[in-house]
Amino acid sequence: MSRAISVSREFGSGGRELGKRLADALGYDYYDREIVEALSSETGMNANYLENQLENGGMMGLPIHFAQTFARFPAVSEQTVQIMQMQTRLIKALAEKGNCVIVGRASDYILEKFRPFKLFVYADQASRIARCRARAPEGENLSDRELLREMKRIDRTRAEYHDIIAPYAWGDKSGYDLCVNTTGIEIKTIVPAVAEYYRLWAGIETA
Repeated sequence: MSRAISVSREFGSGGRELGKRLADALGYDYYDREIVEALSSETGMNANYLENQLENGGMMGLPIHFAQTFARFPAVSEQTVQIMQMQTRLIKALAEKGNCVIVGRASDYILEKFRPFKLFVYADQASRIARCRARAPEGENLSDRELLREMKRIDRTRAEYHDIIAPYAWGDKSGYDLCVNTTGIEIKTIVPAVAEYYRLWAGIETA
C-alpha cells in the first residue's frame, strides 16, 4: 500500500511550504492546488469557484456533526456537498497512485485506510502575520487587524470543513502524529528533522 502524509495547518504557519519541501525530500508526490485543478478539469467548473465553494460554500456558522460523511446539512448547498464528495474520491485515488503528501482538505481522516502520517503545523500570531505579509500580492496593504481577521476566518472554515468529516477536532493534538511549531523558524531548516521523524515513525530504513 502507498504511504501518505497529510498536512493540516493554521493559515500563515508555513504548512504548505513545509509539505512541499517534505515531499521533495522524500521523493513523494505533492498535492494541494493540484486537487482543485483536477476537479476543475473533471467538472468544467472554474478552479477559483471550486476553491471558494470548498472553503466558503455555506460552511460559515455550520453546526458541527462529527463523522457524518456528507449527510445533507441545511447550511451547505447540494452543489457544495457534491463537490466535497468528488474531492474525497479524488484524494483517495491520488493516494492509491503512489506515495504522496496532501495538504489540507481533511485528508488526515479521508485517508485513514492508508494509515497516514498526520502532521499539524502552527505558529504564533506574529509569525503568521509576518509570513502573510511576505507572501502578499504587490499592492496589498492590509492592517494587522485586517490580516488577523482574515486568518481567523480561514482557520474557522478549515476547522468546520474538517469537523464535518472527522471524529476529532481540527488542531486537536490527539488527532495528529506530529505537531510542529514554526514560530520564528525558516521552514527549510526543519525539513530534514521532520523527514527523519517521519521515517522513524513509518519504519523506513535509511542508508
